[in-house]
Amino acid sequence: MRDATAVDTLATADAMQPKSSDAARITRPDLGLAARRELDELARQRLLREPRTLSAAGPRAEIEGRECLILASNDYLGLSTHSAVVSAAADAAGRYGAGAGASRLVSGSLPIHEELEAEIAGLKGTEAAIVFSSGYAANLGLIPALLARGDVAVCDKLNHASLIDACRLSGARLRVYGHGDTTRLESILRAEASAGRLVVVTDGVFSMDGDVAPLPDVLTIAQAYGAWVVVDDAHGTGTLGRTGVGTVEHFGLDAAAFINMSTLSKAFGSQGGFVTGSTELIALLRNRARSFVYSTGLAPASAAAALAAIRLAREQPEIRQRLWRNVRLLRQRIAPAGLLPVSTDSQITSLIIGGVEQALAFADELLRAGVFAPAIRPPTVPRGTSRVRISVTAAHTREDVEEAAAAICEAAESIKS
Repeated sequence: MRDATAVDTLATADAMQPKSSDAARITRPDLGLAARRELDELARQRLLREPRTLSAAGPRAEIEGRECLILASNDYLGLSTHSAVVSAAADAAGRYGAGAGASRLVSGSLPIHEELEAEIAGLKGTEAAIVFSSGYAANLGLIPALLARGDVAVCDKLNHASLIDACRLSGARLRVYGHGDTTRLESILRAEASAGRLVVVTDGVFSMDGDVAPLPDVLTIAQAYGAWVVVDDAHGTGTLGRTGVGTVEHFGLDAAAFINMSTLSKAFGSQGGFVTGSTELIALLRNRARSFVYSTGLAPASAAAALAAIRLAREQPEIRQRLWRNVRLLRQRIAPAGLLPVSTDSQITSLIIGGVEQALAFADELLRAGVFAPAIRPPTVPRGTSRVRISVTAAHTREDVEEAAAAICEAAESIKS
């Protein structure tokens, strides 16, 4: 897709349209009826979802009139409600307005966009950075800008949906290796050695299991075959590494060896996504990443909030330390009940329950106890591995964590009986 244009795409689609005489004979099901059938099937499988309404973001919120502990958020450092972050967002909205106006290539960048990108590049130790409207948009822009037909994307089986979608969108051949299976990764790269471009794509921290990708081995293998490595570090940025830079720092690797993508909506409590890398790569993305070129720039309030959050995280390491104290305490308290997370690599505590019904029952028991941690079901996770995914944050108190642990142990006991 590197050289595809919107005009080419539309022309191809137009040529494929049926002639009017053919169209007259084609009947289609009613949209509402078709949607209803799909919804009914999801409900039958107990996979129908509907977001609950919470009174606020933060470690506690009201749900249906009752105060609950919130253990479902990715606001790992608790910065979404930090006074300095909220003030920065309000000040930026007052100064610049509510929106960015248009694509930055059309209406220009605001100073807050450029300041944020410089701060991100500094955080990640790279030459430059580019900000997108979301992490999903960052991946959908990045990978099709790098790959096209004749190229090959090699993905870990448990990569985030946005990475899989981006690889498919690119037109490149998609090869998948078993989760963390670097032997299989090497086998695929060897078989695809004659391809145009080779890109290995992996999460840094896998969001549902909480484990960390074997980046040193991935990098060594990729370099042996001339492949680039894209790391989606959405759940590692701000939490892992000696100074919280992320998964690459966690392993002591060189940032310049990777194309690093991440978000501003998790540890930094705001909105948006970004890619870091060389000056040339970022210049290419400004021109080729369609989700940047054709999207309105990040809202000034979101950019300012993210900037303030990154600075707080860098200047106050005790925030990250508080997160990890809470994570360790929770795991210590639930271990005697036989509740062991899939992985202890990251701050994510993922407890596999098994079947969909059991996971829903577990989550319902938690909610009755005033703890919100909804069941995670297929297709987000493989069948038979439905779970509750617990996220304590730096904003939770020790008392919050003790309360949460007691509720989790009681819920586990309840669904056994």
